[in-house]
Amino acid sequence: MHKLEEIADQIRQDFDVKTAARDKALAQARALTRACALSIRAVHRDETDVMQAHLDEARKLAEALRSDLAQYPDLYFAGYTQDALKEYAEASITCALIQHQPLPTPDELGVIHPTYLNGLAEAVGELRRRCLDILRHGYSNEAENLLGHMDDIFSVLVTMDYPDAITNGLRRQTDVARSILERTRGDITFSQRGEHLERSLSRLSQQLPGANPLPAGQPIPSPMKPEDEN
Repeated sequence: MHKLEEIADQIRQDFDVKTAARDKALAQARALTRACALSIRAVHRDETDVMQAHLDEARKLAEALRSDLAQYPDLYFAGYTQDALKEYAEASITCALIQHQPLPTPDELGVIHPTYLNGLAEAVGELRRRCLDILRHGYSNEAENLLGHMDDIFSVLVTMDYPDAITNGLRRQTDVARSILERTRGDITFSQRGEHLERSLSRLSQQLPGANPLPAGQPIPSPMKPEDEN
């Protein structure tokens, strides 16, 4: 038993080093998540330079996480680390699709496949947000293009029929993506049909004798009720 204290000292030293690595990784993960959120906010505001600056910062933080935790795979595959890398994948995918750039691959981002797929699934929500921002100004083909991206993503996600232990809970994210996709499809369809109706009414108003054309974007007046005529 005379070696017990020596063994304990070695274990404590190892734990001290590992704890320091964990604390550093937590700080890096928080910074990475923040940089990703700022890049997504910038792309929705069409601030391309700001978006790229935050993406570059996120890329450096992700590389630092991988490098610093190379000796500690249990810390690298811990929830907080992979969650931050998932945010990095989501931000990179979202910015690429909105900016009409090629879709980044898992190898290019340096993330494992389950993390990439979960980031891909969460990007569907950001694409819906972009669609709604576009539709506030009227129907646009850009919204249709984004809907196509969302549909393509979902079509891939539903083929990943593997246990959650392999995909890190992808099944739930796929269900959420399905709901988001269908709501967005309905919003775009409603906007498109509303614009067609507005154009038809405008043409009709021009054909009626003595009628003033209905200005584009003006709401359709509601018919008078019988009691309003008195």
